[in-house]
Amino acid sequence: MTDRNQSEIRSNAIITAIGSYVPERILTNADLEKLVDTSDEWIVQRTGIQERHIASDHQFTSHLCFAAVQDMMERYNKDVTDIDYIIVATSTPDAVFPSVASQVQSHFGIENCGSVDLQAACAGFTAAIQLANGLLVSGAYRKVLVIGAETLSKVTDYSDRTTCILFGDGAGAFLMEASGSGSGNVLHMYSKTDGARGHQLYRSSLASAIGDHVIQPNGLIVQNGREVYRWAVSHVAEGVKQLMTRSSLSAADIDWFIPHSANMRIIEALCERTGFSLDQTLSSIKLFGNTSAASIPLAIDGAVKAGTIKQDQLMLLYGFGGGLTQAGIIIRWSL
Repeated sequence: MTDRNQSEIRSNAIITAIGSYVPERILTNADLEKLVDTSDEWIVQRTGIQERHIASDHQFTSHLCFAAVQDMMERYNKDVTDIDYIIVATSTPDAVFPSVASQVQSHFGIENCGSVDLQAACAGFTAAIQLANGLLVSGAYRKVLVIGAETLSKVTDYSDRTTCILFGDGAGAFLMEASGSGSGNVLHMYSKTDGARGHQLYRSSLASAIGDHVIQPNGLIVQNGREVYRWAVSHVAEGVKQLMTRSSLSAADIDWFIPHSANMRIIEALCERTGFSLDQTLSSIKLFGNTSAASIPLAIDGAVKAGTIKQDQLMLLYGFGGGLTQAGIIIRWSL
């Protein structure tokens, strides 16, 4: 029987441009000391976060997307008016509908373009790349814009000392195009969902329960940090190993490991359990905090700007979070 979650895939998708944006306002650990009973030492020791960027009162996820795409266009001299499809991975849309993706379409005046928001929490960006690859492989589309963007500060409970120290705002964008050669950058993929644990990390809306579990219907992020940590270091670590096993690659074969920047302690535990060194691991946690769907593209773009990532290097991107969901891909960098 064929494994329905095979790692090796067909791909003609190449990443041709990247952009990112974070809001100007910075929320430091010292600032948080004035809001809740915490300290810079405590936050850094437990999370690795020193500061995070916060959207203004009149700045929403769509605005961060516009800025990230504009950054991409200017740096790579790219035209987006002929894009066929837009996927925005976010848990903090401006509104339930219209979608953020449709607002991106309108802002840039893109005609004959499909659009959708994807909600897979912190696995959103890698899941969006998986879907974009499928659209391109199908032959129906030639150019797909993938954005991971969040304004988590707007749904953070700043009276909860266990969660308010974590979250920040930002956006990152990839332009993915069909390769004329028929081969692409996306080499392998893996995904898994554990919905029975969904009540451990959620942002409520209409319902007051998830399955049999009563939740707080206040629209803010609620997280059982201890249980999410346990799930991540066991189940997510196993997912990373599954992706490598199915691709016949080891940690030594991968140039860069880029997990979701949830928490530095989680990243360290994942490295220890999967064989990656911290020297080959990229994150955006220190200066941006946990930006959910934006954390992986922010980490990548920071390394691109620094000249750290080189042509043809292998990169393992792995998102995980609310759902509880996980989605990983192995790509060969070509920019």
